[in-house]
Amino acid sequence: MMDHAHDLASVHGATERLLRAASALDNAAVTKASRLPGWTRGHVLAHLARNADALVNVLEGRAMYASAAARDADIERDAPRPLDVQLADVRESAARFQEAGAVPADWSRTVGLRNGVTDRAERLPFRRWVEVELHHVDLGIGYELEDLPADFTEREIDFLAARFEGHRDVPATRLTTPDGRTRTTGGGAPGDPVAVEGTAAELLGWLAGRRDGSALTVTSGTLPALPPL
Repeated sequence: MMDHAHDLASVHGATERLLRAASALDNAAVTKASRLPGWTRGHVLAHLARNADALVNVLEGRAMYASAAARDADIERDAPRPLDVQLADVRESAARFQEAGAVPADWSRTVGLRNGVTDRAERLPFRRWVEVELHHVDLGIGYELEDLPADFTEREIDFLAARFEGHRDVPATRLTTPDGRTRTTGGGAPGDPVAVEGTAAELLGWLAGRRDGSALTVTSGTLPALPPL
């Protein structure tokens, strides 16, 4: 069961961690490359702010973005801004998201996201939590996958394993962490089942496209090439 109030509080905490860490940067550092291909740290911060506003749109019954082109243009427009403007925008847009999330609503309703994706409203705070945590890592400023809250990591692995379940390009794959917990994913592509073992951080990094999986142990088959998220 989703607990949207818990996740809203977790989003707030994650946002505060990101803002504290990013405040140690300077204007030059914001223009440097992030860990995301083609994006500077300014792009990442701009995306975080615009994503918060986009999720407010969803909560309030509007389209998430006017269009894919408008989404991309807004990020490009905002990426070059100085650090203080970037941080103020992330903080203020995050507050708008928290305010929208605090409004009494039917959290079981279905809402529309990007590219025809739909979900229950109660999952939106967790989706925002994912954005904040993973993009904090993407900034490349000392926050790593190993630093993520353990409950977040476990839930995100569950979410991504479910996302690739039955995918036509991913063979049946069993994921196992050192504590013995096992998950399955894939199954839509032909081939023998694949068995993959590794730490929760490494499994998350591979599933989320943040690591290449070289630190994982494949005990059966070949590590699948996952499609982009």
